[in-house]
Amino acid sequence: MRDEVRDMPADDRSGRARGLARRQVLGIGGALGLMAATGLSTAAVLSRRPAATGAELRSAMPLPPAFQVPLPLPSVLKPAGTGGGADRYEIVQREAQVEILPGVRTPMWTYGGTFPGPTIESRRGRPVMVTHCNELPVPTVVHLHGGRTRPDSDGYPTDLVLPGSWPTDGHAMGGMQGVMDMGAMPGMPATAGDARALTTRLTREYTYPLDQRPTLLWYHDHRMDFTAPAIWRGLAGLHIVRDDAEEALGLPAGDRELPLMIADRAFDADGSLAYPALDPTLRERPGVREPYLAGVLGDVILVNGAPWPVHEVGAARYRLRILNASNARHYALEAIGEDGRRLDLVQVGADQGLLATPVTHRRLPIAPAERYDVVIDFGAVPVGGRVRIVNRLGSGRSRDVMAFQVVRRATDDSRVPRVLSEDLPVWRRQDATRVREFAFRAGRKDGRHVWLIGGRPFDPSRTDVTTGFGDIEVWRLVADVHHPVHLHLVGFRILSRGGRAPLPHDAGLKDTVSLRPGESAEIITRFDGYRGRYLFHCHNAEHEDMGMMANLEIT
Repeated sequence: MRDEVRDMPADDRSGRARGLARRQVLGIGGALGLMAATGLSTAAVLSRRPAATGAELRSAMPLPPAFQVPLPLPSVLKPAGTGGGADRYEIVQREAQVEILPGVRTPMWTYGGTFPGPTIESRRGRPVMVTHCNELPVPTVVHLHGGRTRPDSDGYPTDLVLPGSWPTDGHAMGGMQGVMDMGAMPGMPATAGDARALTTRLTREYTYPLDQRPTLLWYHDHRMDFTAPAIWRGLAGLHIVRDDAEEALGLPAGDRELPLMIADRAFDADGSLAYPALDPTLRERPGVREPYLAGVLGDVILVNGAPWPVHEVGAARYRLRILNASNARHYALEAIGEDGRRLDLVQVGADQGLLATPVTHRRLPIAPAERYDVVIDFGAVPVGGRVRIVNRLGSGRSRDVMAFQVVRRATDDSRVPRVLSEDLPVWRRQDATRVREFAFRAGRKDGRHVWLIGGRPFDPSRTDVTTGFGDIEVWRLVADVHHPVHLHLVGFRILSRGGRAPLPHDAGLKDTVSLRPGESAEIITRFDGYRGRYLFHCHNAEHEDMGMMANLEIT
């Protein structure tokens, strides 16, 4: 990792940092030069266009036409208990046969038997405890993405929830041989010898204080080396945090607030999910086949687990709470009426909650793991009219996402106020105690293709960055190809892109920033909340599994 300017005086730091940014961008020489140096092929890293990282899997079975399947809404999980000032939930991770394509049963790994998993709704400042029981054939890890969570509940990649009768003697530990401290893991035997006899299914309780701004979070698997195929098989769900101040704004609510988890998948001829894993059992050998090293794209676009769905609406405003839960696919979303005109997408929130003021878009880019909260007004659409949500980065079937069918006139007392929030943190560049720089690039290690941060692949036994509790830092992130970079625990503001002002969709408090090919971006954050070990990584899930992850220690 490069940390060349952290010990410089603040006055010198900014000038030196700008120079570093210019040299770093010029030194990239473009993604093609890097790939030639590392041995990665152009086709493996860049798809049909620079913004679409990865290679597309083609389904081997007939696919349904678009806009025929009704949009499902994920069920809201009921608490198992509400005493002691906290809400308690129980989720069983299990295999299930799920109808994704009409009339076809697809075996999936699920939270509670559904895809997406059940939604958890919580109140700001009221703790939530979620007990996960693993009935799947492999270990899992649960990460609440965007949560301000203590390290023992953050979902570190080696903090496993083991299934029954799992061999824990160093065999089939999912890439963790030689690095796992058995006795340090909650619920684990003290020695490897004891572990060989372990046959009891284990559960794990995750505690989420939820002392954070109201927003849309999501929970997903985070097991080391196997995050990508586990999410692909279905281990993802939504978690919404609410508070009184947000509800008093008058934004569309009730059945006019729609959570939308967008994800792509591909299907084999028997209806099962296609995925190019080197080890389909997800037990011993991580990684994907050569054409998919830059990321796996599917040819079926799902919204809330349905292919290209349609949703009936009234001629009124609707609040769309959008999550890109794809492994690697990027989207540029537009809302287009039957007359070809684009409807405004009025952004009111980002990853970490409400913006200060609304931002209006005609096209909204969204990278893996990003969330955007937008209001769309169907009031001028005639009854019987259709509005399509399209992906301008897609081609063929991946160009369509979903549709809204206006079926009735409606009264509408909702609004989008000019001021949405006044509690956004204000961090100034001059208050930063240090400036760090990280390069996100492809590379090779031990003859294998890997993805690197600062020239190194992930190692759970190594501390990559140490910072003080409460410190404000500026991080400069530099990419070779497209990398959505996610920080655990903290939200951040985007200061610049390529030395220029942030883009309109960069407004608000983020936890994931989408770096475009050859781009540098600066972010600023304060490392507060809790002390302990956390992560930052690329949220292209295949990149993450192949080493693009690093440890952050808050002391």
